[in-house]
Amino acid sequence: MPYEPHLDAAPAAVAIAPTPNLGQEWRTELPAMAGSMVTLRELRMADAPALFAALSTGQVSRFISPAPSSVEGFERFIAWSHRQRSTGHYVCFAVLLRGADVPVGIFQLRSLEQAFGTSEWGFALAEELWGSGVFLDGAKLAVNFAFEVLGVRRLEARAAVKNGRGTSALRKLGAVQEGLLRRSLVRNGEYLDQALWTILADEWLEAKTPSGPSIIH
Repeated sequence: MPYEPHLDAAPAAVAIAPTPNLGQEWRTELPAMAGSMVTLRELRMADAPALFAALSTGQVSRFISPAPSSVEGFERFIAWSHRQRSTGHYVCFAVLLRGADVPVGIFQLRSLEQAFGTSEWGFALAEELWGSGVFLDGAKLAVNFAFEVLGVRRLEARAAVKNGRGTSALRKLGAVQEGLLRRSLVRNGEYLDQALWTILADEWLEAKTPSGPSIIH
């Protein structure tokens, strides 16, 4: 997660160039989007206990940057995510199973340059849903949002080489491995290599099936 509690402060507003398709409405509130298995929506303060339960287990946090360590920490993270979204730097979606309203994971998108041209994305999902198809269903919604709404042209992800499940999921999604970032992630005192995976907007949109995500609002 890009969130760092010790740097938690309200950022100054920054002018962001308009995105090409749906304008800047997302800076006020993220739309809810439905796939076949999941719904993605804006994080809510009430999500904090469920997110803490889903994302703080050893297996989930093993290969990602440290998540908040308490329910209160997740509340601060949610407030921070709303501030960052409003300034146009970052968005974070809660992942919910269709028909439910309890989050089981998150998808994050962070701008690496002006107006999201090159962006980084990340995700975390409750362990019991690994291998269920939930990741791919939610990832397609998040990637479509990145390219079609935010105007991203290059989407990057960093995955620990030892994270076989994460690597396999990115490959199934169509991401391409471009390089190796040696000893770039520290977890539990161990320096881990990460692979850099990318998806390009033109390639994604060319391969996309005609039926896109259903935006609820």
